[in-house]
Amino acid sequence: MFTLRELIYLVILIGAVGYVFSGFIRAPRPYYEYFYRRRFFDLEDFKFACIVTAPAILFHELAHKFVAMSFGIPAYFEIYWTGIFIAVFLKLIRSPILIVAPGYVVLPFVSSHFQDMLISIAGPLTNLLLYFISSMLLKYKKNLKRNVAIGLALSKKINLILFIFNMLPIPPLDGYHVFYDLFKIIF
Repeated sequence: MFTLRELIYLVILIGAVGYVFSGFIRAPRPYYEYFYRRRFFDLEDFKFACIVTAPAILFHELAHKFVAMSFGIPAYFEIYWTGIFIAVFLKLIRSPILIVAPGYVVLPFVSSHFQDMLISIAGPLTNLLLYFISSMLLKYKKNLKRNVAIGLALSKKINLILFIFNMLPIPPLDGYHVFYDLFKIIF
């Protein structure tokens, strides 16, 4: 199901995404601690950013992989090194804008437009599902700890942004493949 290389790449993805978002997503702490000068790298912020952001990207890519595999199409996860380096560079120069494209799933072939459409939409639909799960937990689960509630609220926002962004009909985003394949199926 996974090669050792893929597992290593998934760990790199989680670490890179956690590092990049650790400046934007900070671990909840007592209010007075926010006034202290922040270090270049804060382990608590890194861990919290990994927990909040990595599932959105990780499950998105794994959804593509597993849907492709369900059609009998060999698929494997690949790191997009340029995307990771750009994201880390933007973090290092303290850019207010983040561009994070840490990886993708490689498909050697796709037999039909219908299969390609389902494989392409699997990732964004996973983000939409994670958005609804976070929303429902925040709405119906009472007595959440502060850290959990903040993490769910951030996860909700991140997954909605990823869903909307990935459904834009611009190459190479998933939305382009979905709309292109849907057009080919209809016409």
